[in-house]
Amino acid sequence: MALISSIDSEDDYNRALARLGEILRAAVGTPERDERDHLIDLLEAYEEPSDDVGLPSVHGAIKSHMERLGLTPGDLAPLVGSQKAAVAVLSGKMDITMPMARALHKHWGIPAEVLLQEPMNQPEQ
Repeated sequence: MALISSIDSEDDYNRALARLGEILRAAVGTPERDERDHLIDLLEAYEEPSDDVGLPSVHGAIKSHMERLGLTPGDLAPLVGSQKAAVAVLSGKMDITMPMARALHKHWGIPAEVLLQEPMNQPEQ
């Protein structure tokens, strides 16, 4: 498959997502791993929110990522500690911790800016 060098349209974006799904778990040191990292960078740049639109919620960004790649709460569980935690994070009932944010950024490429934002609906202090 030809290396995707840029994402300039929705079709490019969909092709990049499909390819990322194929090589998501590529082993370190392989050409596929390098391609995976390259695709994650391209996808993040394409998805980068504009200044006019707020960031997606943490659980919304995680759910969106999972839907695009056909992942399940079972796929999320190792990154957040348990199946119960995965369900709580996805429902918005539990905020992610710093180790969870690191794992989601490292393994799934979700932008740190999204993962580290202040939780919404916090009571004012």
